[in-house]
Amino acid sequence: MEFLSYLISGISLGSVYAIIALGYTMVYGIAKMLNFAHGDVIMVGGYISFCVTAYLGLPVWLGVVLAMAACTALGVLIEGLAYRPLRQATSLAVLITAIGVSYFLQNAALLIWGASPKGYTPLIASTNAAGEPNALQLFGGQLSISYISLLTMVACIVIMVGLTLFTGRTKMGKAMRACSENKAAAQLMGINVNRTISLTFAIGSALAAVAGVLLCSFTTSLMPTTGSMPGIKAFTAAVFGGIGSIPGAFLGGILLGVIESLAKAYISTNLANAILFAVLIVVLLVRPAGLLGKYVPEKV
Repeated sequence: MEFLSYLISGISLGSVYAIIALGYTMVYGIAKMLNFAHGDVIMVGGYISFCVTAYLGLPVWLGVVLAMAACTALGVLIEGLAYRPLRQATSLAVLITAIGVSYFLQNAALLIWGASPKGYTPLIASTNAAGEPNALQLFGGQLSISYISLLTMVACIVIMVGLTLFTGRTKMGKAMRACSENKAAAQLMGINVNRTISLTFAIGSALAAVAGVLLCSFTTSLMPTTGSMPGIKAFTAAVFGGIGSIPGAFLGGILLGVIESLAKAYISTNLANAILFAVLIVVLLVRPAGLLGKYVPEKV
């Protein structure tokens, strides 16, 4: 039962990483850009939902909707102001710009909300009005799964399936795949490349808002650096599963969450992050494209 408890905890944490990684892999798969400000968009989404519920007294679900709307607009703004002018620039210039945007968002949050952690109200309270835990009890109460964990896992699966169907069956999804293959050829076929990439950033940022709300519901605290380490781990998950692959991002996030949870439980809390990145190095040595990634030879 103890092992199952750690395993379920890891899957729920990995579901948050997977949702973040899906945003990373969408942007990289379509625009071929590593948006390292993605983790800070998570933080912005958390603060927006916090302000809606704590200051305005509005329902939690409305905070999630407004956080998604705000982060969607922020993602489009970041793409238009910071990344679009660098469309033909080197990858190093884009990387430096992404780091600059990340620090800008962190320091803006620091000036607006301060450095002290904020107490975050989770989507589903840990206990009900009678003081009993809000959890699914299995095996006569020996195994307890919190409802927020169940919500996170269901949300991750729904988002992954929805993105797969969107990119595979809709007109805009096919336009995204065309831009991923060859932007110049897609433009010649009448596809608006700028609008397609902006939509990709919008979807990725909306997913970041959902991930920010779920992440803060687990930690019940919020500060300007909240999204930094989860963003790095989610990027690791995207690379682990095969960046550019939606199922790969999902698989990588789940596996990283499970590895982290089991490492904290059975090895060392302090060494958990080191173990995560060591596993990534080993996997990339064996499969450089990731678990579900495909090696594509470069034509010269």
